[in-house]
Amino acid sequence: MAVYKYKMQGILDIKEKLETQAKQEFANANLRLLEEEALLDSIRKKKESYIEEGVSLRMQTIDPVSIDINKRAVEVMEDAEKKQEREVAVARKNVDAARRKMMEARMETKIYEKLKEDDFKEFMTEEGKAESKEIDELNSFRFSERARRGDK
Repeated sequence: MAVYKYKMQGILDIKEKLETQAKQEFANANLRLLEEEALLDSIRKKKESYIEEGVSLRMQTIDPVSIDINKRAVEVMEDAEKKQEREVAVARKNVDAARRKMMEARMETKIYEKLKEDDFKEFMTEEGKAESKEIDELNSFRFSERARRGDK
């Protein structure tokens, strides 16, 4: 029996490598998104603590300097929160783009895997036909040899 060799194995290997790369890029983008969301959560918690501190300062003896500092700290945290929300949005877009790229790479790999599977089936069919032909020729040869010798 002949050895099966897929003609487009090099292309399939490249497609598999591209798919692996796309999966890694997706994982990296997803990790980045999680980091950005964690940072946003941290900023929000810090802002809430400043707000609580401001409420506490207003309940005590009024110290305008402390209240002003607290108010500015809250404003800084609000600005940081808005900036971080934009970063999270960008990270989400990157995750979506990486997901699309990964899905496209997987689809291309599957196409070449299906082509390989179909090619292998065709190869096996051809091998089966060749084997049948050999068996037929062998039987024909044996029959003609028996007939030539006068055997039955």
